[in-house]
Amino acid sequence: MVTGVSLAEETMGFDLKESLATFMVLFAVIDITGSIPIIVDIKSKVGKVEAGKATLVSFSIMLAFLVIGEPLLGFFGVDIYSFAIAGSFILFFLAIEMVLGIQLFRHEASGAGSIVPIAFPLIAGAGSITTLLSLRASYQWINILIGLLANMVIVYLVLKATHWFERLLGPTGLYILQKFFGIILMAIAIHLFISNTGIDLTHGR
Repeated sequence: MVTGVSLAEETMGFDLKESLATFMVLFAVIDITGSIPIIVDIKSKVGKVEAGKATLVSFSIMLAFLVIGEPLLGFFGVDIYSFAIAGSFILFFLAIEMVLGIQLFRHEASGAGSIVPIAFPLIAGAGSITTLLSLRASYQWINILIGLLANMVIVYLVLKATHWFERLLGPTGLYILQKFFGIILMAIAIHLFISNTGIDLTHGR
């Protein structure tokens, strides 16, 4: 856990190379550009995606884990593996929606889709959170924060531009990407589940 003294010390430890390194790592893990077809599909169901709300919520989740890490989950009596498995189920059901063209999530409240599943687990998912915890052990707090903030700016811009991607791809292009990325997302969800339950699929080979 970061104390007031250590936080003050780390604030003085700004390093451009570390900031760029954390930015690139988080950009690859968050992969907001790769999530564009998924976000567009969600937008078609809920009517709109509130870029500001999704960005703020996802940033708040990741900042909380950056500051206090695993103790936050421990407060609720769960560990990072259980958290990751929960996220894998959400991603799996979202993938089923995309592949089969059915609706499993109910979005009764306005902007609900901006929080679940966009803010969590697409942006602030188990991969992003565990990456933050790993970076916390190797880099200064201030440099990780700068890298995270830079990624949140990109997340916001991409979410604001979903209508542009819809026009660029067209109905046919969106349909093809929806099915393709639905299968990819399903594979990611299964991998996330297996890697956090310790199941060994190679056993006996």
